[in-house]
Amino acid sequence: MPRSLSPHAVENAAPSPDGVLDRVFFALSDPVRRSILERLGAGERLLVSELARPFDMSLQAVSRHIQILVRAGLVTQERTGRIARCSLAVGPVFEAAVWLNRYSAYWQAQFDTLKGWLDRPATKGGRT
Repeated sequence: MPRSLSPHAVENAAPSPDGVLDRVFFALSDPVRRSILERLGAGERLLVSELARPFDMSLQAVSRHIQILVRAGLVTQERTGRIARCSLAVGPVFEAAVWLNRYSAYWQAQFDTLKGWLDRPATKGGRT
């Protein structure tokens, strides 16, 4: 993922009327789902049972997590009969990155201000 997106990409990014961002951020809000994405990030297509191995939960529970990732567009599944192979899909991640990038300049300025305040020498009785 690019560290910084061009201003052109940010200015031309349309809002997400169909709720794509809501689904992406909801999917990313859970550590199990983030772990699944991290494992798929190695580029392999993995079986649901392979993705479920490291978790102390039922295969059905992991399958529910995967379905949330599929609905968010972050994972694709290829089925052959009852066997499902999962792989990483990156489309909605770009849209989320564009949305987040809109706020990066604001937050960077806030952190710079905080750093300047924290770097001031302390005076007797506290900071001034």
